[in-house]
Amino acid sequence: MALLTEKDRQYKTPEDICAHVGDEYAAFHGAIVPPIFQNSLFLKPTAANGIEPGGHFYSRVSNPTVDIAERKVAALEGADGALCFSSGMGAMSAAAMYFIKANCHVVMVGTAYGPMRGFIGRYLAEKFGVSVTMVEGGTQEIEAAIRPETTLIYLESPSSCVFAMQDIEEIAKIAKARGIGTVIDGTYATPIHQQPLKYGIDIVCHTASKYMGGHSDIVAGVLAARREIIESIQKNERELMGACMDPHQAWLMIRGIRTMPVRLKQHGKSGKKVAAWLEKHEKIEKVHYPGSETYDQKELFNKYLSGTNGLIAFEVRGGFDAAMKLIDSVHLFQHGVSWGGFESLICYVGDEKRPGLVRIHVGLEDVDTLIKDLEQALSQL
Repeated sequence: MALLTEKDRQYKTPEDICAHVGDEYAAFHGAIVPPIFQNSLFLKPTAANGIEPGGHFYSRVSNPTVDIAERKVAALEGADGALCFSSGMGAMSAAAMYFIKANCHVVMVGTAYGPMRGFIGRYLAEKFGVSVTMVEGGTQEIEAAIRPETTLIYLESPSSCVFAMQDIEEIAKIAKARGIGTVIDGTYATPIHQQPLKYGIDIVCHTASKYMGGHSDIVAGVLAARREIIESIQKNERELMGACMDPHQAWLMIRGIRTMPVRLKQHGKSGKKVAAWLEKHEKIEKVHYPGSETYDQKELFNKYLSGTNGLIAFEVRGGFDAAMKLIDSVHLFQHGVSWGGFESLICYVGDEKRPGLVRIHVGLEDVDTLIKDLEQALSQL
């Protein structure tokens, strides 16, 4: 289990935290890059082997390489500790299960990640009688949805398709007054741009495959919280369900975290330029991008987020057919469902309400080249 040390707490800025927290150079023979402890087990101390007590014993429980990634995230989030998982779903489902019990009730934002909605709204409902109320995310609406058996409010702010935000501080106050747990998916914002624990949220989760990894070469998840929650989830939901992170995966995540502040600045700079260009295009009906001129929730953005990134959604005039033609017509944007890596991506995320909704991730390519690619594709509609 990776809890922050006093040495870790001396680093205050995101850049310093990403670069140095968790790196014990003396323990690793002065290596500037930590080794990969690709071990399933660690020997227990005996009189003969001279191993110090209190260390690691099995990588399903803890691992030195994984510890470093966890300490970096904990410091970024202002948490006591963090836990890494083999996927974002592993982290999010473990966080939810910490608060869920048979026949309980969950209030959940309807714009949350689809598989997570399926996990709570379908799987847990069928297996354990969990009931769910899906809400748009307004504070009064969430408060009105609470029942006597409510044990969890599950948030995602901003969400990953239309980037809707919730007033997490006010929602946390309502939840704490009623003894209800709160979990938030903070993947879009990353801990660089938003720290929900500071506003009273109990657990923040991330799909670390995105900006924390940054290179589209890992599938990973992480959660951060206060000490008692971390200790409980490590011994129960993570250890018993076995969704632990592999040490090589953790090593790649550490590499990604080191450059995350720099990459996010570039993604945000390019994303703003592309969003501003799209907002003026005659074939675009609406742009969904936190921090843009037309963003619907500017007040919440200014309250909670210190920056933005390269993930943009927009509604193409002409609905589904026009959206699919656009996807088929771009050259530099590749058709793929993920985001947060170096590359620019495009995919369809529409529904009955928004049939022309397309999502793009603005990567690290030249932004003017990316705009030209979108321009030639839109001209064919």
